[in-house]
Amino acid sequence: MTTAHSAPNIPPLVPGGLPLAGHVAGLIGGERRLAFVEQVRAYGPVVSIKVGPSVVVIVNSPELIHRMLTSQADEFTKGRLFEKLKLFGKDALPIAEGKPHLRRRRLMQPAFHREQIAGYVKTMRETVEPYISGWDGGTALDLKTEMQLMTQGVVMSALFSSNPPREPAKTILRSVDTVFTTAIKRAVLPIAPLERLPTRGNRRAKAASSALRAAVADIIAEHRANPGEYDDIVSLLLSARDEAGEALPDDEILSECVALLAAGSETTAVTLAWLFHELGRNPDLERRLHEEVDRVLGDDVLTADHLSKLPYTRRLVQETLRLYAPWLVTRQTVSEVTLGDYALPAGTDIIWSAYALHRDPDLYPDPLRFDPDRWLPERPQPPKGAFIPFGSGKRMCIGDAFSWTETTVITAMIAKKWQLTPARGVVRTLAAITTHPSDELRMIPLPRDR
Repeated sequence: MTTAHSAPNIPPLVPGGLPLAGHVAGLIGGERRLAFVEQVRAYGPVVSIKVGPSVVVIVNSPELIHRMLTSQADEFTKGRLFEKLKLFGKDALPIAEGKPHLRRRRLMQPAFHREQIAGYVKTMRETVEPYISGWDGGTALDLKTEMQLMTQGVVMSALFSSNPPREPAKTILRSVDTVFTTAIKRAVLPIAPLERLPTRGNRRAKAASSALRAAVADIIAEHRANPGEYDDIVSLLLSARDEAGEALPDDEILSECVALLAAGSETTAVTLAWLFHELGRNPDLERRLHEEVDRVLGDDVLTADHLSKLPYTRRLVQETLRLYAPWLVTRQTVSEVTLGDYALPAGTDIIWSAYALHRDPDLYPDPLRFDPDRWLPERPQPPKGAFIPFGSGKRMCIGDAFSWTETTVITAMIAKKWQLTPARGVVRTLAAITTHPSDELRMIPLPRDR
């Protein structure tokens, strides 16, 4: 390997940049962004683009991405995107760095142990059931919004012991969407002075952040007023003490809960929306899901014991996570870092794309085909580090097992009761904070005759 002192520090520039603007055009627009991050993989394991006057490095190699997230993790901060996500709160676990991140992760880990998550299944089921039972057979659903409301309700019920009615829940959901939309815009096109101007977009983002924090503050206040009535992550944070025996500041508890709510209602909802979209396009796969759910559940109520008996359902979830992974993750070098053949200076902005990685034909045969059986143990599997929907290493999403369980539970519950058929409309794939379906994703629930 080339040493840091002799290695070049500017990876090859992706062709096609414009004077002054550079490659900005490829980062504007939901569909264009996805095409761009896929196209740049052809130019090498480590390349660079220009965003205005700035150089941004793109890492395409699964081996180098894995190294960046694991053995070399301490050489990077989380980067520009996570900096912009401080709209949710500057000290929250997904954004924290270094020792504060480690301390907070250790504090919150008990709420996400696998044994604890198994205990959440009953809450998940009871939260989701009213949504599913309330669907009007034959009437088209806005599937992404419906899934977002469901998963937001699960997070609030399981982790906060709170489940607001539908309309207040929609207000929270709109606030989360607004803050995420603002964060991705500011990360892709960082013009710091514009973020401080009283534009309509900035005012909307500030109002959304305030509304979200106010809703969560009410939940925390209720826990403080009745401390003996709750056993959840809010009570865990309220009872936590640091090395000096001091309680966590209220603002930190608030930021932590807001970040959990936002993250927990985003990725899982989008995964579920895409999963049922794919089933609507593949009736044979849908039939196999219905057969497995009928065989395993019958007329029983779903419990944690059923989950291990639903391997096909889990493979559907895994294939959806592969095909519709997050399109952009950021990092920034702390000091000079050798990555592959390049010595990257301190302060270098880096991006990588799980979406593009998971669609690489060198890693996944026929990558655009939705094929849950590619995850059968007897089939060739991708190399280590090539499947990372939740990241990897010590900064891997703390809620990955929670999300796996929740997605499997909701998929099985819907499949037991409904068949979702596509409504008219061409569904587009858009790069928002995650990889979203367009608003045309509407599906019609039809009662199943089992």
